[in-house]
Amino acid sequence: MDGKPTANDLSEIVAADKAHVWHHLFQHKVLEENDPRIIVEGRGMRVWDQNGTEYLDAVSGAVWTVNVGYGRRRIVDAVAEQLMKLNYFAAVNGSIPGAEFAEMLIEKMPGMSRVYYANSGSEANEKAFKMVRQIAHKKYGGKKYKILYRDRDYHGGTIGTMAAGGQIERNMQFGPFPDGFVKVPHCMEYRKDELGLGHLSGRDFGVAAANLIEEVILREGPDTVGALCLEPVTAGGGVITPPEGYWERVQEICRKYDILLHIDEVVCGVGRTGTHWFGYQHYGIKPDFVTMAKGVASGYAAISVCVTTEEVFEMFKSDATDKLDYFRDISTFGGCTAGPTAAIENMKIIEEEGLLENCTAMGARLQGNLRALMEKHQVIGDVRGLGLFVGAELVRDRETREPVSEAEIAQVVAACAAEGVIIGASNRSVPDRNNCLCFAPALIVTEAEIDEITAAVDKALGKVFG
Repeated sequence: MDGKPTANDLSEIVAADKAHVWHHLFQHKVLEENDPRIIVEGRGMRVWDQNGTEYLDAVSGAVWTVNVGYGRRRIVDAVAEQLMKLNYFAAVNGSIPGAEFAEMLIEKMPGMSRVYYANSGSEANEKAFKMVRQIAHKKYGGKKYKILYRDRDYHGGTIGTMAAGGQIERNMQFGPFPDGFVKVPHCMEYRKDELGLGHLSGRDFGVAAANLIEEVILREGPDTVGALCLEPVTAGGGVITPPEGYWERVQEICRKYDILLHIDEVVCGVGRTGTHWFGYQHYGIKPDFVTMAKGVASGYAAISVCVTTEEVFEMFKSDATDKLDYFRDISTFGGCTAGPTAAIENMKIIEEEGLLENCTAMGARLQGNLRALMEKHQVIGDVRGLGLFVGAELVRDRETREPVSEAEIAQVVAACAAEGVIIGASNRSVPDRNNCLCFAPALIVTEAEIDEITAAVDKALGKVFG
């Protein structure tokens, strides 16, 4: 570049992007004849692209991350001050913000006690997997090493976390994967016929869906299964809320067979589901591992954590003379101080502004608005979610529940963008089941903004489906 672009001309930035940037989850062929969309600025709930086009962001940075909204000066200032004092030191040592945020976080998580810092959700989940494997060797002679994961759940983009990935299309062409990861069925009541449980509903279905996990454990051998890794609410696989009775039975099964319970809160954690700080807390679960990332610092700094119980922690410090006894792992950028500093301010904002309560209220309004649209648009087959984490599944026929195509879902997303609203959608995840619109606006969203989001969906559905 010959010089900096002017405030009103980002053509050189666009050219540099097209020439050198490899975008995530994106087919670049289209950019041979089109420009990429470059998001230039964000304030509150809204962002602007290089053309000055304004959008209401209904998915918190496109991937459920910016929980407290854009332009939070107090987070930026706190991070800047900390970086001047100490930006980084390897986490074999401690830091002031690392200790402060760990204490703050554990106060919100009764029963949990230890915080391991990392850099991404994938990495946090890998840490839990490695702990499970090491426990298998330390306590069970290496035998209890298998990790169960659920159909439609997603735990990250590394080879290890993809081995525990329940979204088949995301895994295509990346194998072979490591051994010891075993899939259990999903728990979506709307698709219960797929599970052979079409005759059940409510609590009866929830318990039966959990019992399918027990069947897998018995098939594999309980003495070989070390952990069960689940999202409290399935995210990209279709925004699947668990049925009544499901989680209680899952907990019983884990205790019965001495299986560690790993809850992946990368999407749901830190207020996204409303009322409680974490999704699992809606269901009375007592996990052994809880992992989180996205909303921990609302994207103001990269941070993830793997939280464990003291019982898990104690398994890694029993014999100081054994050079293999401790958790022999490192996350380079787990030593950054920006992440926990931003996380502290992020959590304070959620508390001070009552955003858990707002999330609950606005989530109810969002679901209510979408359900009202069901009377007008027969293509909406189901609306589900928890807090400001909501999905609308689109079908060709409500009786047969035949999904619309992924291409049609993309048309709805594009039509919403044309109305100035960015929404999300399940895509290239589950074959023939990428038919869910996804909504996760920041926890600061207002009634007027919720109504603006659903008004755009109304117009988009009319445009695409008539």
